[in-house]
Amino acid sequence: MSSEIPTDHIYLSPPNSTMAIVSLVAGILGLTILPLIGGIVALYTGYSARREIEDSYGELGGEGYATAGIVMGWISLALVGIGCLCAACSAIIGFSIFGISSSQFGLLLAALI
Repeated sequence: MSSEIPTDHIYLSPPNSTMAIVSLVAGILGLTILPLIGGIVALYTGYSARREIEDSYGELGGEGYATAGIVMGWISLALVGIGCLCAACSAIIGFSIFGISSSQFGLLLAALI
């Protein structure tokens, strides 16, 4: 009985693309503390990583990281858009309830700045 381990069936995965890892990290940051910037960076680096992985013909891995970063980037940007829409609706409703006209809003804004 031999104690040697056969090495002919060992499969090593290719190294992950750096852009794919950056996309994943940016996507996580986009969902937590940097919504707009993180989302944009996640999308840009995710699509770049996908192209880089495809052009490497198997030399690079990390397509799952790139896809996760892209998905988180789109979710982050969607949440930013929904937040802006809610803020605008709240402002319009608030102005109509309290009877603030556009000229009064300008004065109010100037006073705050």
